[in-house]
Amino acid sequence: MDTTQELAAFLRSRRERLDPRDFDLPSRRRARRTPGLRREEVAELAGVSIDYVVRLEQARGLRPSANVVEALARALRLAPDERAYLFDLTRQRPRNADKPATTAAPPLARLVTNLSPLPAMLMNHRYDILAWNSEMARLLMDFGTLPPSQRNAMWLCLVHPEISEFYVDRERVVREGIAHLRAAWAAHPEDRALIDLITECTTHSTEFARLWAERDITSNGRGHKAIRHPDAGMIAVHFEVLMPLHDPDQRLMICRAADDESQSALDRLCAR
Repeated sequence: MDTTQELAAFLRSRRERLDPRDFDLPSRRRARRTPGLRREEVAELAGVSIDYVVRLEQARGLRPSANVVEALARALRLAPDERAYLFDLTRQRPRNADKPATTAAPPLARLVTNLSPLPAMLMNHRYDILAWNSEMARLLMDFGTLPPSQRNAMWLCLVHPEISEFYVDRERVVREGIAHLRAAWAAHPEDRALIDLITECTTHSTEFARLWAERDITSNGRGHKAIRHPDAGMIAVHFEVLMPLHDPDQRLMICRAADDESQSALDRLCAR
């Protein structure tokens, strides 16, 4: 896991996906042999030298300033999540001085319990599951039955025999999780446990390796999931992911039924 190599690959991938027809660029006689913008066109749009762009894409150890990063983000028309990722890769985004959380902050753990009857759980930036309420245990599984090393939402979705078959649109769920992990790695490249998790998933899951290579970092803090529950049948939920101001590396996920049938199914599960 090398941020310099990733910066180079990320810049190339974003340059190659752009359509030159969308830009007001001077016409050039040379035929385009590769997709996307040329390096000199990105340099012109960003106001930097061609050699600078070449050296960035060749991972030659440059550390662009915040102004240059902003210019590159504009030239490449990066989405907000992609822009944040670029700032993390170049170490230009202000960082929290605290170490990443590995245990639930007590007030947040109490909040998770108090959110009943809504299923809720607390995770850190690695998707380690730090706290959950009884409704979430009934909706997914009782994470307390697992050793702490296996209480990771991404790991469970990939390899656990029950959880891996839960989601109707499984690839979308995995893709969104991988996008989050990639952004988390850019923000915490020193986190050995996160690097080990990514390495393990890449090594043992061809699905993870394929989606990781796509370099998608679009996070989704709000959405819809359909679950095939072994006891309650199909359950559709809306979810919301919140980031506490005082614990920005922790993420509170709250679910609610998406329709009356799903609410009835959740009520039956929680009444057991």
